[in-house]
Amino acid sequence: MPHHVVKPEEAGLRADLLVARLAGAPRSIVTEAVKRGDVLVNGAAVKGSTPLNDGDEIEYALQDRAEIIAEPEEIDVPIVYEDDDLMVINKPAGMTTHPAHGSTSGTLVNALLAHVSSLPGEALRPGLVHRLDRDTSGLLVVAKTTESLSALGKAMKKRYIQREYLGLAWGFLQHPRGTVDGAIGRDPHNRLKYTITPEGKPSITHFELRERLYNASELVFRLETGRTHQIRVHMSAMGHPIVNDPVYGKIDRRFPLPGQALHAWKLAFRHPRTREDLAFEVSPPGEYLATKAMLHGKL
Repeated sequence: MPHHVVKPEEAGLRADLLVARLAGAPRSIVTEAVKRGDVLVNGAAVKGSTPLNDGDEIEYALQDRAEIIAEPEEIDVPIVYEDDDLMVINKPAGMTTHPAHGSTSGTLVNALLAHVSSLPGEALRPGLVHRLDRDTSGLLVVAKTTESLSALGKAMKKRYIQREYLGLAWGFLQHPRGTVDGAIGRDPHNRLKYTITPEGKPSITHFELRERLYNASELVFRLETGRTHQIRVHMSAMGHPIVNDPVYGKIDRRFPLPGQALHAWKLAFRHPRTREDLAFEVSPPGEYLATKAMLHGKL
């Protein structure tokens, strides 16, 4: 086991944070070591949140995770458009976009690889130009060639790809339309969450009221940037979290949604080879519409 004596400037740090720093390892791997009892302070197993003192002796044993390989899986996914260069997919809510630790199968990438044997790009994110959160449904563009992936990636960075979302949010906003401009970064207190922070990346969300419901609103969102959880973070910061958001709001078991009431309903971009302007629109899934119907009444 690696051994380390806590220095004065390290006093007060959490045990898992210091181990991650010493080992250069992800916090998730350290968390697994803590659960196994493989992080010791002064010879005793501790919680990851245990604060350290100057002179404490810390020992740890970490295990590398098994390599993830994206394998083809016969999963039916709605294809809205396809040609030799790209596909536009209507991703179901509840489906993870690509394999990762904790979700190594049943993802959109697994389904795509069964449909197209070879896709360009990273091994675990082949063809992906952008992503959607697991419980957000709607439109995604997938590149089938290296040239398309490069061109669409550049178009995304330059904000040439237009994306609109529909979402159900709690309460009524002060103005029927507006813009949230707040840099987004990791929440220092919870690595699973993001928050508005001066150290974050620039993030801009435009919103407009589509329909007023009972103690809730249906909004249209247009993104200028594409940060992780962007709409969800911005709406929560405004005091109007997305309905059924398990991270930035709360789950209401009465709703049939697997998670947040958010749907990517419009997507528009220029075809990377033909230069034709393409535009797509898909209606929200049944569980979103059922939730909206419930919000028309008094819950």
